[in-house]
Amino acid sequence: MLLIRGGDVIDQSGRRRADVLIDGDRIVAVGIGLQVGSGASVLDADGAVTCPGFVDLHTHLRQPGNEEAETVETGSRAGALGGYTALVAMPNTSPATDSVAMVRQVRQWGEAAGLADVHPAATITAGRSGEQLADLAALYADGVRVFTDDGNEVADAALMRAALELARQLPGAVIAQHAECAALVAAGHLNEGPVAQALGLVGRPGTAEEITVARDLALVALVGGNVRYHVLHASVAATVELIRRAKAAGLAVSVEVTPQHLTLTDACCSGADPTFKVNPPLRREEDLLALRDALRDGVIDAVATDHAPHTPDTKARPFASAPPGMLGLETALAVVVGRAGIPLERAIAALSWQPARIAGLSEHGRPIAPGEPANICVIDPNRRWEVIADRLASKSHNTPFAHWTVTGKVRHTVLRGTPTVIDEVAQR
Repeated sequence: MLLIRGGDVIDQSGRRRADVLIDGDRIVAVGIGLQVGSGASVLDADGAVTCPGFVDLHTHLRQPGNEEAETVETGSRAGALGGYTALVAMPNTSPATDSVAMVRQVRQWGEAAGLADVHPAATITAGRSGEQLADLAALYADGVRVFTDDGNEVADAALMRAALELARQLPGAVIAQHAECAALVAAGHLNEGPVAQALGLVGRPGTAEEITVARDLALVALVGGNVRYHVLHASVAATVELIRRAKAAGLAVSVEVTPQHLTLTDACCSGADPTFKVNPPLRREEDLLALRDALRDGVIDAVATDHAPHTPDTKARPFASAPPGMLGLETALAVVVGRAGIPLERAIAALSWQPARIAGLSEHGRPIAPGEPANICVIDPNRRWEVIADRLASKSHNTPFAHWTVTGKVRHTVLRGTPTVIDEVAQR
């Protein structure tokens, strides 16, 4: 048996003080003053919060094809240290995850690591080429629920409509779009505006996101039938308003935001440091504030890291030739709560049960209650710590939060009743 002793519990039912007792892979009791025998293990939660484990809708684990930057094992370790019990692995690998065989391989790597449940997303189009649909039905039959060409927009409206129509026939399937109009962002490197002009670089306008989201929402309404559509890494205020109206109209749409788009703006790029290069790019202060408000009021459903490791040599290239992407798994909680100022209860919902619901992960983001799966994290909301890039578990070090002093850290993570992190130390 395993007892999580002390602290508060936060889940869908609210906040209360309680211990949590686990037997095997299930919670068996929740209450104050629970007792166990001498053979049981005890995790200290005094001064901390016990909550459902986090679920990342948007993780780049880089395997296969770019193992020098990250592997499923190292990314899973970073996830566990960040409180994650489940990761949705993006399919823009090399080769792309567009077949049942590749999905099974990524899943097997996750099972071998044993640090987080790895749920591969699969591509919408074969090879992420944007030319013809992948075999969505076969991938769905093998357990895939999230389909995306992340990194590329599905630019062809007829092809996107076909994907939505097929997904409508697959209960729980989600079509997730990298919403940047490809024609408008071609050759762009950062947000279009004064900073890009000062650096002499081509920009990526926020309008490119707005156009794609607006087109796709029109297609969702056309297809009908409660087809599920998800916007990846929203970055502009206009997207928030489009999603707000779509939800009010009853469309089955959802949207995620990253920690970096809640805390960083394109001003960070003024020194041409490629650490701050990401797609979609960091935007204006007014966009950042609109995203924070939308997360607080529930228009934005989930926080997703878009964890995107790159080796030091590739990120050391000049801004125009460096690849986009930032680390995010280990710092998400502290950045969202400690720096973006999102209330703890709201942040936990957006990090846990809401993304679990979007991805259809029935064993994750569950209430802290008897009979429920023991996928749990214990967080210390008052723990102050410094982000030191080369001490993170990822194989890469490209974090924009390096040297930040942040507040809020994961103390323990439990996956199906087995601790993967104890006292901030990964157990594998």
